[in-house]
Amino acid sequence: MPDTAVDRTTAVVVEARTVEQVVGRLREIGAGLPPADGVGVFNRLYLTVTEAVRDRLDGGRFADPSAVAELDVVFAGRYLRAVAADAAGQEPPACWRPLFALRAHPGVHPLQFALAGMAAHIQHDLPLAVVDTCRRRGCEPSDVEPDYHRIDRVLAEVETAVREQLMPGPDLLERAEPLTHLLGAWSVGAAREGAWGTVEALWELRHLPGAARALATALDGSVGLLGRVLLLPLGQGGRQGGGPEDGRDTGTAGGRISGQAPGHRTPATAPATAPATAAAARLPEARNRTADGAGPDAAGPAGTTGAAGAGAGQAQLECSGLPSA
Repeated sequence: MPDTAVDRTTAVVVEARTVEQVVGRLREIGAGLPPADGVGVFNRLYLTVTEAVRDRLDGGRFADPSAVAELDVVFAGRYLRAVAADAAGQEPPACWRPLFALRAHPGVHPLQFALAGMAAHIQHDLPLAVVDTCRRRGCEPSDVEPDYHRIDRVLAEVETAVREQLMPGPDLLERAEPLTHLLGAWSVGAAREGAWGTVEALWELRHLPGAARALATALDGSVGLLGRVLLLPLGQGGRQGGGPEDGRDTGTAGGRISGQAPGHRTPATAPATAPATAAAARLPEARNRTADGAGPDAAGPAGTTGAAGAGAGQAQLECSGLPSA
């Protein structure tokens, strides 16, 4: 079998049992992806945050380091399984599909990939991971809540540096304005606060598995819609180092490298503004869901570019019924 990025990713995505193993998995996944790959952008950010949490487990920062470590592993497992599903040609959860489908789009800026990944992981995966951890440990969410909010401070310590790294320089000010708009519409702190509210709702429904599944399914779809909004292309120049010359095949499903080494170059005639991937057709549609998951379809945004795209994204956030954070 050829030694491709996908093959290496598939090989390393196995269940992690410790935070150190999570760090190792994230490093191996990142090593198999081109620098401009959208999943790779999020993976680097997630690695930085995970290392920061790991480094503070033994420093007296947390009241119950073992609970924080277990939550970190359970939480990471949801991302690792999404990576494994995509690498195997299967659909990841709806909340992750926009990132995996648009990972090679030349009009999407790296900061957008980071935001979309954080939205999927925080607003969907995190509340489910907290509930799973509490069930495993036989405790209440209130028992882990103080350390949950202590992690917020750890995230704040790395968030500024990451944003400064991903924001475009002064030579790309036309990109900075819509990106600043996105940053104002979504924040890690507000997302984690909202996620804790979801934890409480899911915990109240723990003895009503049908209702809990309906809530989780609706959450999955709504966060997927938010990911589509966050990944509205900003234009042909939205990506630093993107486009056909960065070694990615934008015509493969999910933007994955299929049978190609990371250094492979696509033909120079490939359209820079082509739709992201065939996998984009599988993105979840916006739905007005009832408790049983039924409801009419409502078309989501597609293909809006430039400053108008950023404005459309904000309008979608405000009108979709989703929180702007």
